[in-house]
Amino acid sequence: MTKVKTRKAVKARFKVTATGKLLMSHPGKRHILTKKSSKRKRQLRKQSVVNKAQTKTYARLMGVA
Repeated sequence: MTKVKTRKAVKARFKVTATGKLLMSHPGKRHILTKKSSKRKRQLRKQSVVNKAQTKTYARLMGVA
């Protein structure tokens, strides 16, 4: 079986933790920020863990799993 190439776009968007989980940053923090509340913008700053169902797919694209 051939090697799987790393998808650079996926690798740029996700970060792998030591336990193998993937961290992602939230969308919606680039523009049109005036109508968003301070609480919403503050929560968008934090990174979150990718859904367990999607972790396997993204990890394979990154060449991790």
